[in-house]
Amino acid sequence: MLAHTASRIEGYLNAIEDLAPLVAEHRDSFDRDRRLPDVVFRALVDAGLFRLWLPTAMGGPELSPVEFVRVVAAASALDGSIGWIVANGGGMSRVAGYLPDAVAREWFADPLAFIVAATGAIGSAQPVAGGYRVTGRWPFGSGTSHATRFMALAAVKDGGNSGQAPMSCYFRPEEVTVHDTWHVSGLRGTGSSDFEVRDVFVPADHTHDLVAPRPTQPGIIYRIPGLSIFPWSITGASLGIASGVMAAFTKQATQGKGRFGVHLQDREMVHSAVGRAEATLGAAWAFLTQAMTELVAALDADADRLMRARARLRTACAYAAEGSTRVVQMLTTEAGASAIFESSHLERAGRDINAAVKHIAMSPQSYIVAGRLTLGLDPGTMRF
Repeated sequence: MLAHTASRIEGYLNAIEDLAPLVAEHRDSFDRDRRLPDVVFRALVDAGLFRLWLPTAMGGPELSPVEFVRVVAAASALDGSIGWIVANGGGMSRVAGYLPDAVAREWFADPLAFIVAATGAIGSAQPVAGGYRVTGRWPFGSGTSHATRFMALAAVKDGGNSGQAPMSCYFRPEEVTVHDTWHVSGLRGTGSSDFEVRDVFVPADHTHDLVAPRPTQPGIIYRIPGLSIFPWSITGASLGIASGVMAAFTKQATQGKGRFGVHLQDREMVHSAVGRAEATLGAAWAFLTQAMTELVAALDADADRLMRARARLRTACAYAAEGSTRVVQMLTTEAGASAIFESSHLERAGRDINAAVKHIAMSPQSYIVAGRLTLGLDPGTMRF
């Protein structure tokens, strides 16, 4: 299975490695402009990194969940903002498996297709003939400057469906107002600004249910519940950032002197930190893989098993975030004062990991849900 996975994604991993000189050349602009420059974004497009979950029926690779997260991690090891944009853009290509075939083919006929998604707020959708009129403002729209479509959540306001799950609604860029709100410390290059629409008509076939969208494609990736596949799609970013720190720290430790003129690789505390980091990342990867394997197996099982599998997956995402943060903290501590300079990969990664793990998809709240289920209680929420 691992060999098969490696061969399927080898081209993407090689393309990411080849991007390193271009990213290094333009990295200073990530923080300055708070977005990816067009030349870097176009290179990601050319590498096919925004079509990772596009159905095979539409010419996409339709990667497995584990293959996808490996690619995201590799991109994130290169740079946190790069990985976050790949996670979001590549992850949103899965909507082609929920939309009508003709709609999906039209949107992804554009070689620059990139769907910006925001789930941090819920707008309102008023039913009208042929669709809905939608109004709302949403935060954290990663990649707003490159969007060919925007997706946001809206609750139907018809007086009789107050308990209905929010819908995913899609807008054209010309219908959207972007607010320049992305003044942050980490993941600065993602351009994750707020966006807003006011009384915009959205055709019914440009919407789908958030929690349990009805698949229009047969692949397993489109059958995984929306509240499970979305957090999975971005969790690889935290693991990738930590892996990038491991690589950068190892290079520093073996090629230069650390504090007091002592080679880092000769210090026992460094040996311990590196060993612990390897164990932490390995455990996180194993837990994630096991949790996704169980979720896929539970798709055709009874509701209780599926619920527990969904909760376990969210726990694995939270654990991966915590472990990744520990790795970055351990290694930047051992690197000493060299890790505080803006020119250091470790300094950037420290800011990026602290931003990435703040996402609700990796929230420690997931432990409470898992604990309640283990103790025979109801989950306390269905947003997991």
